[in-house]
Amino acid sequence: MMNFGLSDEQKQLQELARKFAKEEIIPKAPHHDETGDFPLEITKKAWELGIMNTHIPQEYGGLGLPVLDGCIVTEELAYGCTGIATPMEANTLAASPVLVAGNEQQKKEYLGRLTAEPSFAAYCVTEPGAGSDVSGIRTTAKKVGSDYVINGSKMWITNGSVANWYFVLTYTDPSQKHRGMTGFIVPANTPGITVGKKEWNMGQRASDTRGITFEDVKVSEKLRLGQEGDGFKIAMKAFDLSRPVVSIGAVGLARRALDESIQYATTRKTFNQAIANYQAVSFMIADMAKDIEAARLLVYQCAWLIDQGQRNTKQAAFAKAFAADMAMRVATDAVQVFGGYGYSSEYPVEKLMRDAKIYQIYEGTSQIQRLIIAKEIFERA
Repeated sequence: MMNFGLSDEQKQLQELARKFAKEEIIPKAPHHDETGDFPLEITKKAWELGIMNTHIPQEYGGLGLPVLDGCIVTEELAYGCTGIATPMEANTLAASPVLVAGNEQQKKEYLGRLTAEPSFAAYCVTEPGAGSDVSGIRTTAKKVGSDYVINGSKMWITNGSVANWYFVLTYTDPSQKHRGMTGFIVPANTPGITVGKKEWNMGQRASDTRGITFEDVKVSEKLRLGQEGDGFKIAMKAFDLSRPVVSIGAVGLARRALDESIQYATTRKTFNQAIANYQAVSFMIADMAKDIEAARLLVYQCAWLIDQGQRNTKQAAFAKAFAADMAMRVATDAVQVFGGYGYSSEYPVEKLMRDAKIYQIYEGTSQIQRLIIAKEIFERA
């Protein structure tokens, strides 16, 4: 039997996150967008309220909520500001390799760090010359006794300067290509790590995005995730957990753009009537509403699958590609509904348009999602 409704517990969780976004995020989002200041106080309050790290199992201090429940929370936070929601979402991505492949000691220590106090982690895979082509990374880890020595540079790392620890993907055997990759947990205070300048991005400016350089960084083999050569597989499995959460962030942003458009269209008048009465505007808003609903259902489906212990790679790619492209289109149309005012920073839709673009790029571009979908289709044809 199918059930498209939320449980009473999920509705309470949704209302809690919605209230937090309304009272704590929306009033402060313009300041963080203008200054780029990291939203530390806001995220501390979210942590105290229990709406950060919802995915971490109870035995490590988290709530142990299903991925679907985490999506319900994230949509509301993203409605408030995706630049503020992203640092919290990034914990899900960074923790996912540990959830997928960590041993009991690794989970207890490093997942426990995120739940013991307000703190962050970062997923270090992308490099200056390797984004969509993960096999193009150049960071290496060389075995020296019972340790590994890591050298290389990562780029566009969310939570770069605030992270307590990093998941770092390296090559331990470059000759094996992706089968020679190995992942490590690297504490941020390890000697040899240099954090670069904050990147001033088009949107999501509250998020802390930086380059990270590893120069003769020594880590114990106890911090290796899985075996040598497991790194690529672990990194990709992590996306099955994190892509639903990222995708629902795009839905939250689009829903905010829709609400702003509805409010403006019903109050703005031209030729003595509200612009909502014009078919050109009302049809644009109707398209926004239907696409947001479709995107949310795709996200819920891929989240539900992973919660049932089923593989969701194709459905996660469906959700990520559709939601990202939808959010960009909806935000752009919202600017159009506002007309000249939409192009002004005095109104929120220009920020939403800037914030939306990154969803088509990070955690796998929209083009990469289509490659994944095609691969899934033809390999199982």
